[in-house]
Amino acid sequence: MILHLYFARRFAMTFLLITAVLFALVMLVDAVEQARKFGSYDIGWQKIMGLTLLNAPQTINLILPLIMILATVTLFISLARSSEMVVTRAAGRSALRSLISPVVVALIIGFMAVGMLNPIVAATGNRYLQLSESYRAGGASALSISDEGLWLRQGSASGQTVIRAWRSNADASVLFDVTFLSYDNANGPVRRIEAGSAALQDGEWSLRNAKSWPLTAGQNAEANAETFETLVIPSSLTLDRIRESIGKPGAVSIYDLPTFIRQLEQAGFSPRRHKVWLQTEIARPFFLVAMVLVASAFTMRHTRFGGTGVAVLASVLLGFGLYFIRSFAQILGENGQIPVMLAAWAPPVAAILLALGLLLHAEDG
Repeated sequence: MILHLYFARRFAMTFLLITAVLFALVMLVDAVEQARKFGSYDIGWQKIMGLTLLNAPQTINLILPLIMILATVTLFISLARSSEMVVTRAAGRSALRSLISPVVVALIIGFMAVGMLNPIVAATGNRYLQLSESYRAGGASALSISDEGLWLRQGSASGQTVIRAWRSNADASVLFDVTFLSYDNANGPVRRIEAGSAALQDGEWSLRNAKSWPLTAGQNAEANAETFETLVIPSSLTLDRIRESIGKPGAVSIYDLPTFIRQLEQAGFSPRRHKVWLQTEIARPFFLVAMVLVASAFTMRHTRFGGTGVAVLASVLLGFGLYFIRSFAQILGENGQIPVMLAAWAPPVAAILLALGLLLHAEDG
């Protein structure tokens, strides 16, 4: 038990150290990128650093499998160089038993990534999008889906417009039973429009069967209402931006994802991408375990045998290959080519079995 705790502490400290180093590197690179993207908007270094901090958790979450591989490689190479692994094996402890502690730590880190890091990434990612849109357009554009339908907000220098639709077509290009509520920056709500449908194209909303009520103080809204067979309203939104907001599962916390999937179905959108993402996130701890097993399969040997650099390179390349296969399976699942459960769970299970096969081959010859 003492040896298990020793390996677990060494692995956890190595993981935290590599995470800190990569976090600093990510901050440096992303700060330069944010300065390049927003250099023409003259927003100052404080806001650029704020955007960098908001974007950093998403990058760390993305490279977590790489961090796990590097931590495992560093741990076992250091144990091999100090001959601690040789002593452990000489005491009768097999390679698989020596891996119990790193695997348990990897599982704990994986569950923490799903239960804690995932909501943080969702919150910081949404805030990053809101601030970046605000800096670019002078007014934030946002999207929300709830039991009351689909909600959009478009902004400009003159004011904001809140859009509510009960449903939409599959690609979000047409909204049905839609309401537009326009706000002036100084005077509050100024106009309400209800329409049977609204289509977004070429930077404007094309409304059909619309009725407009002025909301100016002192006017009878119904008496001054107007009806239009077709009405055009300028928009700062684009179809790509709306689809990206709807289709980005990472923008929704894993705790809210089941409810969001149900709301997507009610609004008329396909929730398949979000279902695949939900299952992939649940399977993430086991994929991190697979990364530990893959890296250990190449590095659990004494350094006197040589070829340490080749072994490290092979483990990293195999890890990248498994990550690519996981991403490819996820895309196939999102497109409906394979079932959701197969797309999410087949890559980590296959990776664990592959790594166990390599370990057993190295252990028993």
